[in-house]
Amino acid sequence: MKIPFTKMHGAGNDYIYVNCLDGLFFDPSDFALKASPRHFSVGADGVVLIMKSDVADAKMRMFNADGSEGKMCGNAIRCVGKYLSDGGFVQKDTITIETLSGIKTLSLKKEGGVVSSVSVDMGVASFEKASIPVLCEGAQMIDEPVSLFDKTWRMTAVSMGNPHAVIFTTGVSELPLEKIGPSFETLPIFPERVNTEFVEILSDRELLMRVWERGSGETFACGTGASATVAAAVKNGICKAGEKVRVRLLGGDLLITVSKEYRVTMEGGATKVYEGVYEL
Repeated sequence: MKIPFTKMHGAGNDYIYVNCLDGLFFDPSDFALKASPRHFSVGADGVVLIMKSDVADAKMRMFNADGSEGKMCGNAIRCVGKYLSDGGFVQKDTITIETLSGIKTLSLKKEGGVVSSVSVDMGVASFEKASIPVLCEGAQMIDEPVSLFDKTWRMTAVSMGNPHAVIFTTGVSELPLEKIGPSFETLPIFPERVNTEFVEILSDRELLMRVWERGSGETFACGTGASATVAAAVKNGICKAGEKVRVRLLGGDLLITVSKEYRVTMEGGATKVYEGVYEL
């Protein structure tokens, strides 16, 4: 079976995009497992399917490198917007995309007739433990201590439609994420596993972040993770609501704004790398 695909990335968070507007004709979990390994295959953080929707301009399904299905990816959805616009599938600059985390609204910015950056309404960040979910004593887990690797980490749990654990710390660039990441992902207090953000405060408008993504390991960027990080920063009094915060990631920067009601807007680039055909 031959599967045409497009390789795209948002801030280095790269996925294999497949046009399934005419229907799904393969097992996406199996495809993600086979196509995602770097050095041995296409290489990506996972696979994204672009599908028809009855409630939005299109639907996005995303699968992590381990074959598990994720609910939402902020960097991937920007690339979906670029794919649909540049390919002529949509003819407007504001579009809606259906995800497992609800319908997201995208504003497309163009240069030379092609999409160069996308602003996404990421929805409202939730700190309620049932929505994440996280097992803790109170209704929320805000700046609570977690002991791991003979160290106490201060953790804030956030849902952006998927679960996040945000840790404000120092020396983020030197952290051995390959060693410690899996233990955070599988902490028993997160029954559905968790994406973990390690964040260094550079100022009240600039944060340095590395992320260990559930099912994919360390990635160059994570849109929902950057959104959760700034929401947690506002919640903890580190950043101010309504102000644009630059989140510096391995693959580039994302601009995040969190309102007083914790509605999150994310802005970042979307880049097409190449097209190909995978023989499954």
